[in-house]
Amino acid sequence: MTLTETISAIKPLCENSMRAAERRFQNLAIPLGSLGLLENAIVQLAGIQRRTIPEIGRRAAVVFCADNGVVAQGVTQCGWEVTATVTENMNEGKSAVCLMAARQGMDVYPVDIGVAREVRGDNIIRRKLMYGTRDMTEDAAMTRETCVKAIETGIEIAGFCAEKGYQVLCAGEMGIGNTTTSAAVSAVFLGRKPEEVVGRGAGLSSAGLARKTEAVRKALALHKPDPADPIDVLSKVGGLDIAGMAGLYLGGALHGVPVVMDGVISAAAALAAARLCPVAGGYILPSHQSAAPVGKLLLEALGEKPFLTAGMRLGEGTGAAAAVGVIDLALAVYREMASFDDAGIEAYQPLT
Repeated sequence: MTLTETISAIKPLCENSMRAAERRFQNLAIPLGSLGLLENAIVQLAGIQRRTIPEIGRRAAVVFCADNGVVAQGVTQCGWEVTATVTENMNEGKSAVCLMAARQGMDVYPVDIGVAREVRGDNIIRRKLMYGTRDMTEDAAMTRETCVKAIETGIEIAGFCAEKGYQVLCAGEMGIGNTTTSAAVSAVFLGRKPEEVVGRGAGLSSAGLARKTEAVRKALALHKPDPADPIDVLSKVGGLDIAGMAGLYLGGALHGVPVVMDGVISAAAALAAARLCPVAGGYILPSHQSAAPVGKLLLEALGEKPFLTAGMRLGEGTGAAAAVGVIDLALAVYREMASFDDAGIEAYQPLT
């Protein structure tokens, strides 16, 4: 399905299912609101899946892997070749998100949407659109047409996952240099200066941080991306992984499959998806607040509060995978807890 068709087909969450979920929580033999943000997440899941008792037993992480030409500006501690290596490790189930996912019965799908070399592995979904983007300090990262194709790739993969029966997805990424591209995207959408959104990524020195900040400043000055046009922003200063995740969020919304975002990079993609289709924002769940400085700003822009504040900054979808485990614990209470009547306890009443 095309991007335009997808956006027009996304429906609002089911209000009846959400109200039913709220009533169920009120009848459980626990203090009102005692599961906090997890209650909100379960109510949201009910609205997404259009059922009072949502299910997330079938779960998958989709990790978009791509390289970024801006690495040429010395904005990273390691080279672009690491992207391919980690992608191949995911194929073998050896990366961080794979190990976390295995603990909770979650499948992992690495997607080569733009790795700078061919990668080996039968478990990799091959959707390469470029061998890495162009250096955004010198040229637009990609054409507008390629950006749309990247978003539509994410939509397609969400459909694939829906057909396989997955009930919740985690958005992940792997791409050296993508904390620079996500900072540029965030600066545009949030109306912030580069120094307010650029972080040290995977341990940059002060000199490296200065180069990274200058690369973002130079790219924004060169291209002047239009914040009212998410495709313009993503194509000029974004990355194929960010565009692919934006498509995954939109595709999840289309098929009624919730997508949990990870850290800064996936949050920047979520904001792009929400700008393309505000209704789709209701299908996106938060996970954690990244240690990167822009993490809090992105969550606020999305109107989300994180379940976890563990200072994580690993990427790959690891924070999203951790959050799914926590939501699953809350769902056990929601599904199986006795009601006040069952327990012979007088129901709690809201305070006035």
